[in-house]
Amino acid sequence: MSHRTKKALAFSLKKLLEQTTLEKITVKDIVKECGVNRQTFYYHFHDIYELLEWLFSTEVTEVIDNKNTYETWQQGFLRVLNYIETNKKVVMNTYHSLEREHLEEYLYRFVYTLMIDVINEQAKGIRVTEENKQFIADFYKYAFVGIVIEWIGEGMKECPEMISDNLSKLIDGDITKALLYLQK
Repeated sequence: MSHRTKKALAFSLKKLLEQTTLEKITVKDIVKECGVNRQTFYYHFHDIYELLEWLFSTEVTEVIDNKNTYETWQQGFLRVLNYIETNKKVVMNTYHSLEREHLEEYLYRFVYTLMIDVINEQAKGIRVTEENKQFIADFYKYAFVGIVIEWIGEGMKECPEMISDNLSKLIDGDITKALLYLQK
């Protein structure tokens, strides 16, 4: 029941985000759209931003479907770009909000998690510190999210496949090179 209620609240937020920016949406709007009371909302989430993060996290986790290895990261990243494009109104209304840093923070956490999994896989047999692995993951996190934020800001005109392919070509083999360069 609890998961269904969370999904219903998330669906209501998503429906509202298709019509207006995040800062114009209130908890009152969400519970009215969902047909529950405020107490139900606050039982599950502290605020709208926690609900928004839960929404993105839940849907993106389903979308990437364990595509977080060196061989599959590009597919996972492409699926996220396709998710963003499919949910363009929701993403654009989050992006154009005064609170857009919540979208950016989510993207940073998501990309970092994706990249640290790939880096840890590639680091097997290489003596490299956790700090250096984190440094490499941070580098890719900022590069990837910067590209995605710019893509969103420009109206998502480029196709996701082109972005994903270009990123793949740019970093092919570079994670392993970085790990070898930074080894103890």
